[in-house]
Amino acid sequence: MSDMIKGTMISYRPDIKVLDATIRDGGLVNNFEFTDDFVRKLYLTNVRAGVDVMEIGYLADPELFEESKFGKWKFCHEDAIQKVLIDILDPKMQLAVMADVGRANVARDLPDKKDSILDMVRVATYINTIPAAIDMIETCTKKGYHTTVNIMAVSKAQESELAEALEMLGKSSVEVIYLVDSYGSLYPLQMRQLAQRYLEAGEKYGKKIGIHAHNNQQLAFANTTECAMMGVSYLDATMAAMGRGAGNCAMELLMGFLKNPKYDIKPVLRFLQDEMQKLKNDGVVWGYDIQYLLTGYLNQHPRTAIAFTNEKRQDYFTFFQELQENEV
Repeated sequence: MSDMIKGTMISYRPDIKVLDATIRDGGLVNNFEFTDDFVRKLYLTNVRAGVDVMEIGYLADPELFEESKFGKWKFCHEDAIQKVLIDILDPKMQLAVMADVGRANVARDLPDKKDSILDMVRVATYINTIPAAIDMIETCTKKGYHTTVNIMAVSKAQESELAEALEMLGKSSVEVIYLVDSYGSLYPLQMRQLAQRYLEAGEKYGKKIGIHAHNNQQLAFANTTECAMMGVSYLDATMAAMGRGAGNCAMELLMGFLKNPKYDIKPVLRFLQDEMQKLKNDGVVWGYDIQYLLTGYLNQHPRTAIAFTNEKRQDYFTFFQELQENEV
C-alpha cells in the first residue's frame, strides 16, 4: 500500500483541516455544562493554535430532550451562542454544530446562514438512517451551511451497506464524509483499508474525507495520523482527548505531529494547564481505562463501560465475562 501514502512524517499537505470537538464530544462527559468563560477561552485558544473548525455542541431537539437537564451546548440556540462568542469571532476559524439523525430538527431549529454565526453543520448517522441524513444535509445546504456527515459504528457495518452508503452520500451535496471509529475497535491497518475506500468514493464524487477516532485501545492518535498520511483531510481532536468514555484523539498530540507552521502547540499547552486540569480536579472523568479497552476489543458500544465507570467498579475480569455473554 506504500503507493497510496499521501504524506510523510516531515511533510505537510495544505488541504489538512483540524477540527476541535472538545465542547461537543467532551460535553457527553460533563452533561454539556461548560461555563461561558471556558468556551470563550477555548475558542481563542483554537484561533491562536491555527485550528480550522471548532464544534461547539449539538443541535438537539428541545422536544426530545428536557433543556433544564443539560448545559446550553446540548442545544446551541443561536441567541445563546451569539452572547458568548459574537464579540470574539475570527473569520480564520469556522464554527460548527452537530445534528444527530432522529434527535435534531434542522428544518425548524436551524436559522438560515445569514442569521447565524455558525458556518458548518455536521450530520451524524448510522448506516440504516442514511436517507434521513441526506434529507438533513440537503436542508442545511439550502440554508447556506457547509455540511459534513459522520457515518457512525462503521466497524459494525456490512461491506455492501457501506459501499451503498458512500455512493448515496457521494451523490448528495455533503462536502466531507467522515470515517468514524465509534467503538474504538479498529486497528491502523483496518483504518488504512477503510480510508482507501472512503478516499476512492471521495475522488469519484469530489468529496473530502474526515476521521473521528475514539481511544478505547489507545489508538485514536495512531489511527488519525494513519488516515492523514493516506490522504484524509479533516482531522478531529479534543483538548486532553476529552470525550465520551475513553475519549478521542488528543489535540496536543495532533499539534505535535502536524508539520504545517500554521499550527501551534503552545496555546494548546497553556489551555491544558489553565483549564483542562481544572476539570479533572473537579472530578470530571474521561480517558482510557481497562473497561473501555474491553468494549473496544469486543467491538461493542461503550455504554456498558461508562456504566461500569460510574458505578466505580474495578472487577475487570467479571466485566469481561459479562461483555462476552452479550456477544452470544
